[in-house]
Amino acid sequence: MSEIAGTKVLIVDDSGYMRQVIRKYLEPQGFIIIGEAQDGWEAIQMFDELRPDVVTMDISMKKMGGIEATKKIKEIEPKAKVIMVSALGEARFIKEAIKSGASDFIIKPFAEERLVTSITNVVKKG
Repeated sequence: MSEIAGTKVLIVDDSGYMRQVIRKYLEPQGFIIIGEAQDGWEAIQMFDELRPDVVTMDISMKKMGGIEATKKIKEIEPKAKVIMVSALGEARFIKEAIKSGASDFIIKPFAEERLVTSITNVVKKG
């Protein structure tokens, strides 16, 4: 069990499989998955309604991508914690994500430990 069990997480990814993988990694550690969104628009609406402690956010999605969605979420709540989870690991995407307000960047595919450690560190920073 993670030392920050009970942390509420919103998973945002256009891939149902990837949402399932993230859920499978986090729930046994005591994280609470309070919602899943398939695109940036859904993510913004769900963030505003559910106010999760952390958002895992894919970058490339239809309708609205993760970078734009992160900027809008940070407008709603400047202290929001968003962790980018993307296969697009090039430096320019990482820089853009951090500039948009992301707290961390995880490159797919990733190990369970990398995701849990990232969320733990981001939440502990406050």
